[in-house]
Amino acid sequence: MKLMSSNLARHFAVAAFCLSSLAIAAPASASPDWAIDVAGGEDHPLIQRYNNSWMMAYKKIGFDQTTFPGKLGLDSHNEFISPITVEGQITRMVYFAPLGKTPLEVHRNYEQALKAAGFKAIISCTPRDKGCEHMRYGFDDHYSSMKEADFRANRARHPEKSALNNQMFSLGGTNMLGTDDLYFTYGTLTKDGNTVHAMLNTGKVYRTDFTTTYIEIAEPQAMQGGQVTVNADALKNALQSSGKVALYGIYFDTGKSEIKAAESKTQLDEMAKLLKSQPALKVYIVGHTDNQGNLDANQALSQQRAQAVVAALTKQYQIAATRVASKGVASLAPVASNDNDAGRAKNRRVELVVQ
Repeated sequence: MKLMSSNLARHFAVAAFCLSSLAIAAPASASPDWAIDVAGGEDHPLIQRYNNSWMMAYKKIGFDQTTFPGKLGLDSHNEFISPITVEGQITRMVYFAPLGKTPLEVHRNYEQALKAAGFKAIISCTPRDKGCEHMRYGFDDHYSSMKEADFRANRARHPEKSALNNQMFSLGGTNMLGTDDLYFTYGTLTKDGNTVHAMLNTGKVYRTDFTTTYIEIAEPQAMQGGQVTVNADALKNALQSSGKVALYGIYFDTGKSEIKAAESKTQLDEMAKLLKSQPALKVYIVGHTDNQGNLDANQALSQQRAQAVVAALTKQYQIAATRVASKGVASLAPVASNDNDAGRAKNRRVELVVQ
């Protein structure tokens, strides 16, 4: 097992940078005729596929939040220990190597390619290292939203390959992330002040002879802020009908409580407009997070963010401090499932609640 300490950058810079292309493989056309890439899938420019592999699943997200492990191992909830939460463009890929290739050979090739690109390994473990075989459970929920290749259709196209196709027919779900002989690597690449994160997991697919590699890459990507605003009239109607309203137009950097002023101004303007139009209205400003990371840390962060909104309303808009109170509840009041990216995005919010 190899563990290296590093001060990891937890936030992405606004400007994205171009990654140098590094191919360790032949193009997709070199794959066998029965190995058909998932529709819409494409190799990441940073690291391409192992020779003659094919892409079994793919997902690219323009801007979202994900987690990487700070230490080897998982906690009692099968989540990463000391998780590193990052935001930016996220690409997830699952590759199947040609039959006969071992997880060790495939994984070492990917590691060498990342090292050549400038990555530094933070965590690297093998099946002999305690805890390595469980690392996949820290990210198997990431797989749920990925688009799979139609391997059953591939089986129907080539009935003559019965032994292979019988194995292909049994594939699906998180078993495709590998269940045996598992190797795991997490590392970062720093360039021009930006940090790219990459995670690899290679192993044997459950009850088959296939070797699979899951790759997740998170890279700097500017988010277009200030795109979601609830105006004063809509705020008033929501408070009258349900006593609360969720706001997604107030922005913070990951792990920070300082409001991003430019992106959040429009929403703050509308909140102040509502409060000034109803002098008797008193509200709670409630901060919410998703369930990624430590609960106590998220509790403190949600409270600090709520306080930051209160401070903006009282100092910038002269709203009386007696009319706005801050509360932070971390992930204790979700409005969607925390098992997928879309749900976690909905849970990260500020709410206006009538006192």
